[in-house]
Amino acid sequence: MARALNGTASRTSLLFLLALFIGAIISARWIDVSTLSAKGAKELAARSKPSVYKSPQKPRPPLPERPLNCTPINTNCSSLPWPPFPSIQNLDPPTSTCPDYFRWIHEDLKPWKGTGITQEMVERARRTATFRLLVIDGKVYVERYAKAYQCRDDFTIWGMLQLFRRYSGRVPDLDLMFDCVDWPVVKRWDYRGRVVPPPLFRYCGDKDSLDIVFPDWSFWGWPEINIEPWEALLKDLDDGNKKIKWMNRDPTAYWKGNPYVADTRKDLLKCNVTETQDWNARVYVQDWIKESQQGYKESNLANQCTHRYKIYIEGSAWSVSEKYILACDSPTLLVTPHYYDFVTRALMPTHHYWPIKGDDKCRSIKYAVDWGNSHKQKAQAIGKTASSFILEDVKMAYVYDYMFHLLSEYSKLLRYKPTVPEKAVQYCSESMACPAKGNYEKFMKESFVKVPSDSEPCILPPPFEPPALQLLLRRKANAIKQVETWEQNSRKKTKL
Repeated sequence: MARALNGTASRTSLLFLLALFIGAIISARWIDVSTLSAKGAKELAARSKPSVYKSPQKPRPPLPERPLNCTPINTNCSSLPWPPFPSIQNLDPPTSTCPDYFRWIHEDLKPWKGTGITQEMVERARRTATFRLLVIDGKVYVERYAKAYQCRDDFTIWGMLQLFRRYSGRVPDLDLMFDCVDWPVVKRWDYRGRVVPPPLFRYCGDKDSLDIVFPDWSFWGWPEINIEPWEALLKDLDDGNKKIKWMNRDPTAYWKGNPYVADTRKDLLKCNVTETQDWNARVYVQDWIKESQQGYKESNLANQCTHRYKIYIEGSAWSVSEKYILACDSPTLLVTPHYYDFVTRALMPTHHYWPIKGDDKCRSIKYAVDWGNSHKQKAQAIGKTASSFILEDVKMAYVYDYMFHLLSEYSKLLRYKPTVPEKAVQYCSESMACPAKGNYEKFMKESFVKVPSDSEPCILPPPFEPPALQLLLRRKANAIKQVETWEQNSRKKTKL
């Protein structure tokens, strides 16, 4: 009996010890898992799940290319296949957030955020509009009201047609008025009451206007003065930067253009070098008639990065030349501007350019050049920052993305379904490019979109928060005041 009890006790003890041992192992494993890093715990959890086989993604077949087909029947837009390209399945997601200057889209459309845009508002903009453009079920219609200067209207419409090819079937219905004249006309102070301003698109704006800013026609070329489309020209400008090292360039400021379009440009001529005074500026009058007769040999933009500094000055309003000047990696001496285009509101004084006083140009230019030649590394950095900004953040893909987002956000504000006006005509690339001659034909074919984008546009950044926008504007103003203070102090020392 005692032996049996002893045997039972032994077995019980063994079972107890075994239970303790198993419990210790389990406890140890629990402690081990609980003390893992978050990353290790996730990895362990992942390993505990059953694996799922994922088949490799098949490469996308090449997208269809559709070149211009200028047979007589194809110049009639209604006979062309529509949309221009078959719908693309499984578009790639956006590769990046859009550059920060895209935020200004929200600011430009803010006047209509609370009310939306009615057909009556759009038609009120007709008073100064050059043309009306509509997109209805993917097709483009244009009603022309006046002929613009040179190619402005044609190449603006052409640029929009290329956008609709690049993002085939993805641009929503819209109805807009476009004014191809330089200066803004929708004055802010005229709409301080309950009257909502008419939405009017144009190439530039200013602080006193409400015009909606849109990329200018020259991105697709400027036939009359032989400036080729932006995509090709951008590469030439980049190559031009490498021809002469910055230290080996003429240590003065360069400007070449038509001075007779504005008093401020005529005033710039006074800054040229004379027998008695050198303001560190070399100013040249551009004779476009002579240039056209000589084949534009002396107006190649890629060959004009030969001076350490370049001057930008507005004409009757903002000037197309600004992007070409900023693309050169010589620092831009920017005479106080009144207008802006869709990009330049992002520029920061002393970071992208050096501010020049509009009412004292010559002395201001002289100081800027003297400062740059005494602070060569800092001056070079300003030039390279601006050049990189233009070459990378204003490349043609981003120009199209800006157009896409601006028109898409504008379309969301429409409070009616657009219909084709009685006098509107359907437009397509063939109807514009096939009858074209000379540089018109050349530049249209060079900028023609043959293949649609297989990815979504970049991601539109959110609107500015009011405090952030005020801070940005304050930073700009403070940077300009700092330069003015340096100038004043330098003149005091010179007088002493």
